[in-house]
Amino acid sequence: MDDTFELYDLKVETVAGDRPFVCSHREGDCFYVRGENLIFPEGASFSMYALSAILPLLPAKQRDTDPNDWMSTDAYIACPDPNCGARFRITRTGRSRFSHSETTAVPLEAEDGKEEQV
Repeated sequence: MDDTFELYDLKVETVAGDRPFVCSHREGDCFYVRGENLIFPEGASFSMYALSAILPLLPAKQRDTDPNDWMSTDAYIACPDPNCGARFRITRTGRSRFSHSETTAVPLEAEDGKEEQV
């Protein structure tokens, strides 16, 4: 039985908004998401407060969504500091394939309702 699935790879990048930055953000700062991993370029940093606003959206952005769903079209997240003009753009950059058996200890259930060994 094929237990593979695909998720979108993501890039999260700091972009300028309509007001100046007041936090430690720098335009162009970024990180990548592949599966469950956040990948930071060498020497990069990213605000933990901004990250706390972005993290809940990443699993949804990794998955296929209906074209009419706002998650398919909206890509910008505001800095959680109401005085800061920074925005964070989430871009789908590609797709990666994963195996169910390599991402969880919970076995898949076969069509007959019995657990399948993968």
